[in-house]
Amino acid sequence: MDMAALIAVIGVAFFFTYTNGFHDSANAIATSVSTRALTPRAALAMAAVMNLAGAFLGSGVANTVSKGIIETPTGNQGMAILFAALIGAIAWNLVTWYFGLPSSSSHALFGGMVGAALAGGIDVIWSGVLDKIVIPMIVSPVVGLIGGFLVMLAILWIFRRANPHRAKRNFRVAQTASAAAMALAHGLQDAQKTMGIVVMALTISGHQTTGAIPVWVKISCATMLSLGTYAGGWRIMRTLGRKIIELDPPQGFAAEATASTVMYITSFVFKAPISTTHVITAAIMGAGATKRIRAVRWGVAKNIVLGWFITMPAAAIVAALVYWFVHLFRG
Repeated sequence: MDMAALIAVIGVAFFFTYTNGFHDSANAIATSVSTRALTPRAALAMAAVMNLAGAFLGSGVANTVSKGIIETPTGNQGMAILFAALIGAIAWNLVTWYFGLPSSSSHALFGGMVGAALAGGIDVIWSGVLDKIVIPMIVSPVVGLIGGFLVMLAILWIFRRANPHRAKRNFRVAQTASAAAMALAHGLQDAQKTMGIVVMALTISGHQTTGAIPVWVKISCATMLSLGTYAGGWRIMRTLGRKIIELDPPQGFAAEATASTVMYITSFVFKAPISTTHVITAAIMGAGATKRIRAVRWGVAKNIVLGWFITMPAAAIVAALVYWFVHLFRG
């Protein structure tokens, strides 16, 4: 086994995690920043710390990524497949970040894995793709949309006699907790996905024979995700915080509380790697729709949702091309 290949794959995996952090930092803090519950730098610092903590809360999602999507490849071919999958995901992250489109880093990674595996002649576990990726990709935003709407309706009813200005001031304080919950859930979900890739690389190279995640892998992935989060993804933050709808603090709290709850349930109960981007975006739409349906800029929402559906195919195509290039280069 070429040690240089292992080092290259792990290095690219860490860089993917970094791009995941700055691409998806908006998921945790966009609503809190847009409602002025937190200053941008304070929000990013809090999100980075909570991302780091969330990465140590479980391993179910990592096991799904390392064992449930593609058959574990072997040798240098396996390293080339993982390398190509990561490059495909990174390319999509950078393109969507540039255009301020809140797409899913998770589904970019999964698309890259499937595309590279098909290009390399490795079996794809289609039942796992359907059960662990496609169905949650469809169901989780729907749950987020409905949940955000219902939670906001409950807030409106419970605080119907409260002083509006005092209520908004209190919800700004509450958003500190809901944003922290979102960041913790983001670390729980997204750091584990890269851990799964690194474990696959270690297994292929013969450095590991079990699916256990080494402590150094947890620390490294969590740290890179946190550093990326602190770098900030301002382009996407503007889209989530302002372009979909102008949120007020109660709506921001409702969206964050709903999205984080969905992510904790899917992580601990179903061990399914869902997209934090999909869930929080849908929850924002649901909470905003309680003001009035037309308050949501559905044209912007439509473009975002279309981006979700092309994420996996686009990353898969890039990953397949990268694999063929690497295969040709290696002769």
